[in-house]
Formats: sequence, structure tokens, C-alpha cells
Amino acid sequence: MTDVFSGSFTQQEPLPEDAIEAALAVLRHGRLHRYNVVPGELGETALLEQEFAAQMGAKYCLAVSSGGYALATALRAVGVQPGDPVLTNAFTLAPVPGAIASVGGRAVFVGVTEDLTIDLDDLEGKLDQARVLMLSHMRGHLCDMDRLMQMCDAAGVIVIEDCAHTMGAAWRGQLSGRQGAIGCYSCQTYKHVNSGEGGLLVTDDEELAAKATMLSGSYMLYERHLAAPGPDVFERIKYTTPNVSGRMDNLRAAILRPQLRDLDRQVARWNERYREIETGLRGTPGLTIVERPEEETYVGSSIQFLLLDWAPERIAEVISRCAARGVELKWFGGAEPTGFTSRYDSWRYFDSERMPKSDRVLAGVMDMRVPLTFSLEDCRLIARIIRAEVSEVYQS
Repeated sequence: MTDVFSGSFTQQEPLPEDAIEAALAVLRHGRLHRYNVVPGELGETALLEQEFAAQMGAKYCLAVSSGGYALATALRAVGVQPGDPVLTNAFTLAPVPGAIASVGGRAVFVGVTEDLTIDLDDLEGKLDQARVLMLSHMRGHLCDMDRLMQMCDAAGVIVIEDCAHTMGAAWRGQLSGRQGAIGCYSCQTYKHVNSGEGGLLVTDDEELAAKATMLSGSYMLYERHLAAPGPDVFERIKYTTPNVSGRMDNLRAAILRPQLRDLDRQVARWNERYREIETGLRGTPGLTIVERPEEETYVGSSIQFLLLDWAPERIAEVISRCAARGVELKWFGGAEPTGFTSRYDSWRYFDSERMPKSDRVLAGVMDMRVPLTFSLEDCRLIARIIRAEVSEVYQS
């Protein structure tokens, strides 16, 4: 009998009990707005910022309404103006170019390698076109951060890291988001901590931190932040930094604080599942594994593989056959964007030139979520199904 997987690729684990209790405490007292506190109360959002800054080894942290808002705030804080070019990955998710568009910037796309990281050779040739790089660690893959930072520092290019898929990941032991000027993280349901929506921004630069805080809508209440610069820094920028409100509320912060304390354990559980699937797929005819470099500590909350140089109709057949057996694969090479699978030529609010080497890679990128609701046996079954269907189509 043909095995069929009956689980869900979009179902998260329940929130931990301590997160639920923390949320109930906020609901009972009703002070959801981050600045609505009683005398002597620090507030859940301010505590979250303090704790996440310490966890990341950063001087400053700001909690905001979404990861995309964090990205746009970072761009505003570093001074991107309407019409300014911003370098970014051709292979990323739509909120990244969306953040650039939201501040009136102009995206300059940089290619992708078969490792699914930014093409550093292509980047090197484009560094003279912009003063900011919004680097997306797309689907949790880290490039050679040593080389990237050396190149950008030498060229005077400011790096903003999109760490939506790399909270808890590291390059040579340095946490993702801590190499660039600003690191931005997502707390959306499908990321590594779950508050439905939400974002976090970290930096060691006091002026960038102050500007981001003012931009988020601090109403001159910056003294209520526990992971922010001193009042003197805010005095320098408070009259010239607009309010673009996007604060996190105390309810979401309360939900997040216990989850962040448990992040390392959750990362280990994701990686167990990732390795089971990767092992099961390795050696499949026609399928290319995306190898992880030794320098990278990754978070396997999703897995990617390549069907390089396959005809589109054959890839579509693999997707259909896997779906019939309960396995949901996403494809970045489809003619039309579906769900989150858009790519640089889908974002027609920007002009872009064709990138044949990147187009070849994007045409073969297959993507699959790895929820923690999967057991290790589920992962082995999923790998067997993909392996069987890819092999059948490849050999037919």
C-alpha cells in the first residue's frame, strides 16, 4: 500500500502554558498599550526588549508590530530617502522589497547561488550602486558573512540583516543579526517564536536605536524603554524624526517572553527534524541537496532542495504527485507567484534586469515547512514520499 502523510504543514504547536498565563495576566489588568503602565510597573514590552537585547548580545532592542515594519524602520533610521537605491537579494520574500518600496527606495537586486545565498561575486560588482544592503537570510541560509562584511565595510555600505528565518542561527558562532548595523526579526506565526504578528530590531548604534524608537511612535516616552539609549541621544533627534507608529503591545510581548527563553531547545528540535528529512532525501536521482557550510549554525524550520534544469511540467508533476500523498511542496519557479513564492520578477513596482544564472536556480527551488508538530517518523515518511515521487518522475 502507498504511504500517505496525513499531518498539517501549517499547524503550530500550542503556546506554552507560561505564555498563556502571562497573556491572561495582561488581559486581566487591561494595560495592553506598551506605555499604559502603573507606577513602578516596567511593562511586558519593555522587559521583552531588555531580555532579547541580552539574549542577542546587543546594546539596544525595539519591539514592533511586524518583521516587515522592523525592516522599513531600519531603512528610515539609516536615512534611505525616496529614490535611493538599496541592494537586496533577488531570492527573498515580498516583505523585503516591500519595505524598500514603503520608504520610496529603489531595489537593486543581487543574484542567488545554488547554496540559496546571496551571490557575493554579483554583490561585489554592484556595491558602488548603493550605500545600503538589505541582506535577506532567505529560508535560513547564511552566506559567508566574513567576506560579505569585509566587502561592505570596505565599500562603506551599511548592512541591514533580515533575520526572519535565522533567529537563533549563527555564522562562526556569531548570532545572525549581529554582524550588520541593524538586525531585524519576525515573530509571525510561521517563524521561530509565535505572537501572530510582531517584530524585533537590535543594534549597537545609539543614534539608530533612538531614531527607530521615535519612528515606532514613542510619543516622547522613551524613558520607559529598558533597552534604549540615554535621554541625551533622543534630545538630538526627537524634533527631526517622525512618528510612523508601529509599536508592539504588551499582550504579544507577554506571549513572546517565555518562548524566547526556550528558543535554544526549539532550535534543537527543528534541526532533528530537518536532518531526518535531509538524510532521507540525500542521493535521490535528479534532486540536489542544499549543503550547509560548517561555519553555519542553522535553524531547520523549513527545508529546500533543487530540481535543477528540470522542465516546468515535470516539476509540476512532482508537486502534484506529492500533494496526492499529503506532502505540500512550494515552488519558486512557477510562472505565477503563489502564496509566498514570489521572486524578483514578480515585484513589478521595481525595474529589474534578467539574471540568467539566478533564474536557473530559482526555476528549481523547492521549499517545504518543517513544523514542530511533525514527529521524527513523520519526517522519515515525508522524505520517503518525496524521494519516491521525484525518482519516479525523473526516471520516466
